[in-house]
Amino acid sequence: MKPLTLIVALVVALAVVFVVAERAAAQNAGQIEHARDGASCPHCNLFQADFANMELKGRNFAGARLRQADMSAAVMNHTTMAGADLRDVNAYGAVFTGVSFAGANMTNASFVGTYLEGANFRGANLSGVNFSGAEMDRAMGLTQNQLNQACGDDSTTLPRGLRLRSCG
Repeated sequence: MKPLTLIVALVVALAVVFVVAERAAAQNAGQIEHARDGASCPHCNLFQADFANMELKGRNFAGARLRQADMSAAVMNHTTMAGADLRDVNAYGAVFTGVSFAGANMTNASFVGTYLEGANFRGANLSGVNFSGAEMDRAMGLTQNQLNQACGDDSTTLPRGLRLRSCG
């Protein structure tokens, strides 16, 4: 084998090992299963966890990595996700009554048709969040500056005096 071909083969092999190792570290399957079984899991690595159609009320996911998790049609009332990484989460049609999202990074999350009454958004990053059809007229801690980074539609309900641009 020519030296250049050998070097290229070595680089490709190392790249494959790196990708496999990175995927293994991307999430913690044990922590995800623990959370799916109904346990609290603060500061856990729940990357891409599937919580769709689950009922997980009163749990503690504060500071957890929930990025790209599927929470569609989940019921997670009175759960804390304060300081959590909720980037790119799909929470279509979920119920989050009294949930704390305080200080959470919710960038590009989808909360389409989600029930968010009594949810706390104090200090949350709402950049790119889609709240179309969301019920959040009794949400707390929302500011116009936060909502200027998000979008919704005519059916989104908001606390008095706040508005959202159209997702268009």
